[in-house]
Amino acid sequence: MNKYRTHNCNQLNLSHENKSILLSGWINKKRDHGNLLFIDLRDNFGLTQCIIDKENKNFSILEKVPLETVIKVEGKVLKRTSDTINKEISTGEIEVEINSFEILGKTKELPLPVFSDQEYSEEIRLKYRFLDLRRKKIHNNMILRSKVISFIRKEMEKLGFNEFQTPILTSSSPEGARDFLVPSRLNPGKFYALPQAPQQFKQLIMVSGFDRYFQIAPCFRDEDARADRSPGEFYQLDIEMSFVEQEDVFEVVEKLMSSLFKNFSEKKMIFNKFPKIPFNESIKKYGTDKPDLRNPLLIYDISKVFNRDDVKFEIFKKLFKSGSLIKAIVTKKTNTKPRSFFDNIDKWAKEQGWSGLAYFSIEKDENNKLIGKGPVGKFFSELAIKELMTITSADIGDTFFMSCSKETEINEIMSKSRNKIGEDLSLIDHNSFAFCWITDFPIFEKDKETSKIKFSHNPFSMPQGDIKNLDFSHPLELKAYQYDIVCNGVELSSGAIRNHIPELMYKLFSIAGYDKNSVDKKFSGMINALSYGAPPHGGIAPGIDRIVMLLANEKNIREVTMFPMNQNAQDLMMDAPSDINEKQLKELNLKLLEKK
Repeated sequence: MNKYRTHNCNQLNLSHENKSILLSGWINKKRDHGNLLFIDLRDNFGLTQCIIDKENKNFSILEKVPLETVIKVEGKVLKRTSDTINKEISTGEIEVEINSFEILGKTKELPLPVFSDQEYSEEIRLKYRFLDLRRKKIHNNMILRSKVISFIRKEMEKLGFNEFQTPILTSSSPEGARDFLVPSRLNPGKFYALPQAPQQFKQLIMVSGFDRYFQIAPCFRDEDARADRSPGEFYQLDIEMSFVEQEDVFEVVEKLMSSLFKNFSEKKMIFNKFPKIPFNESIKKYGTDKPDLRNPLLIYDISKVFNRDDVKFEIFKKLFKSGSLIKAIVTKKTNTKPRSFFDNIDKWAKEQGWSGLAYFSIEKDENNKLIGKGPVGKFFSELAIKELMTITSADIGDTFFMSCSKETEINEIMSKSRNKIGEDLSLIDHNSFAFCWITDFPIFEKDKETSKIKFSHNPFSMPQGDIKNLDFSHPLELKAYQYDIVCNGVELSSGAIRNHIPELMYKLFSIAGYDKNSVDKKFSGMINALSYGAPPHGGIAPGIDRIVMLLANEKNIREVTMFPMNQNAQDLMMDAPSDINEKQLKELNLKLLEKK
């Protein structure tokens, strides 16, 4: 018999009544009722209520033992009275009468409470992450994460995929985020890079003749932290398939996501077949390529209405003539909302650093004439309102929220406004998942700072169209077989059908400013491999962290990551990054520059 426990803290029930048992765990909570001390004992699996009577010689000792001390108790299982049954826990019908106990692990004074999930400062939580992870909600998040990964592995094997591991030490890539570099001791002056993703390796696996690959892959990017992205490292479900088209990838991923989200959540799936939305359409309708389709609100370009002489909204007209766009969101039957509703949205917009959101509702006056009710309604004639109604399918009682800005800014303004208004009107069903595909991404885009042409997405993507007769004279019009999968406004992954033709790859890289020699140098392994008979192939890599974040209903990725870094990419618990000594520097042929 195990000397520490006969049962876990979630196992005991009425079938064990009057049996002698051993339990081990942490003291989660204590309640002293004078003659009786109640102790909630916790382990990885659950809670068991233990009791000890004042007549027991151990009572006075246990009374003083602090919370989170690890103890072993020996005792007898008793049936609870009907009025003390706790239906919230699996052991709620019984309790354990303690005969004896032993301290297995002492504790210092706690820097944060463990039995409560109350908010605590990030610095304390990350410095004492091992304590934070004992707390119920985040502990359950980590177990959920483990189960999700295990489920994914089984499903991928059912779908005919093999799991392979790819190198962690590799070469630096010129595309994407900033690399983490590792100096080579055996090759002085040269550096490895930690992979931002196994992109080139998984393509090489396809060139090697393997048909379907997956990996729960660690990825490393020297990026700033965000709520949905950890600094430093993250994990993704890396997938690649040979002899496939875009739809084949979609079919596999939809099967996986549907079964995964149905298995781990009771929320409904709005779409059984995920909608496909071209990139340009997504930007036009939602202001973003990460739309939350739970929100029914749409964005409309109403710029042309401001060419009318009977529109007297001079501020917008002046900005429109100088090159700005005017876009609107229409909310249904909101003219009866109180003034405070509209003012709060306008106030919120100003807090974002914008000039606010102009608004008016459509109504009829006593002469049955269409009018605009609201601060800017008086600037629109009846005919102008009718044109707006035609463009937006608006009706009497609906409200226009409008903004005017440059093309580079207006989409962000309207996208965030769409989310805000949708939330304020309770239009978003938070008990659902809305997946979609964003497709037909442009291969190239202009750099906002340099105006030079650069890759907009993955540089290894296959262009759309007749490959033998592509028109490269207008590169910004070229579209790729690139796609993103989005859920509830969260981008889970980007993917693509790969460009497996070296000559075409050289051409596309030349448009982005790379000559043949630089491509050969940076992607020597890839280019060389593609020259020896490469199959058409494609893939995708959904983020594990973001998937679990959605399933756990968390807003911050740190809540589903075991040992995350803080906003400054520091591990406060392990004190990383840390200094290294002169001997280590010398071995690596490195010398530190003094800070200026």
